[in-house]
Amino acid sequence: MGLKTLLVCLTTAEHADTLLKAAVPLARKHAAHLIGLHAVEALLVYPGIAMHIPEPAFASFNASQREESAVIEAIFTKHTAAEDFASEFRLVKAEAVSAAERMVESARAADLVMMAHEDKNGERYDQRHAQQQVIRESGRPVIIVPLNYDGPDIGNTILLGWSDTREAARAAHDMLTVAQENASVTVLRVGKNMKDAMMDSDGIDLSEVLSRHNLKTTLDHRDPQGATIAEVLNKTGFEMGADLIVTGAFGHSKAYDLVMGATSHALLKDAKLPVLFSK
Repeated sequence: MGLKTLLVCLTTAEHADTLLKAAVPLARKHAAHLIGLHAVEALLVYPGIAMHIPEPAFASFNASQREESAVIEAIFTKHTAAEDFASEFRLVKAEAVSAAERMVESARAADLVMMAHEDKNGERYDQRHAQQQVIRESGRPVIIVPLNYDGPDIGNTILLGWSDTREAARAAHDMLTVAQENASVTVLRVGKNMKDAMMDSDGIDLSEVLSRHNLKTTLDHRDPQGATIAEVLNKTGFEMGADLIVTGAFGHSKAYDLVMGATSHALLKDAKLPVLFSK
């Protein structure tokens, strides 16, 4: 079926340009409907707090929200006005929930979601950790694009981090939504004392499945040699000139992730390439 509805979550004007440079070529190649989503922050007054907020304060807050939204919409229009595919800019109000929750709601009706890396210095408080929330709760694959990324178009040279898990299987098949025909895909297992690739029946089966989708597939095994899985994925992706890393996301509980750390968190924090996460 391919990619037909692409949702881009535009949190700040600063990162909208970078994000749309990655999203527009993808929408163009698939003739997809591109939606630019920006959630307007709500000015909440909490019960039990005895304070009066003067009308000018509300007016000033709303004016600043309109100004920021107008700038983001102008960037979206700049990137999409000359394109043949359908596009629309959506402005939604966060109201009594966070902007992240609005993104989750909108993501559920998209084939694919694109977001920028988290930026604690630039994003509003109600946008914090939105990437994790959308990945965990939307049920949709999410591509996270590094801040200021200026690499090749997504979908031609892909690194798939593979393990025998539900999340990895989901990621492998979600990848088919964005992979170009005849794209090069490296299926990579990372771990100590790995068995020979020719004896990896599960990896071979997956490689054959992907090859039936007209993808040029290679199966590879790497010993981390003291590095983390995220570091191996980043390094391998750079070496092979990948334009996308694909991985299953948050396969452990939140408690495990908090105590032990996890590959998903590491890639969200410090990925050098766009990463497609599937939960």
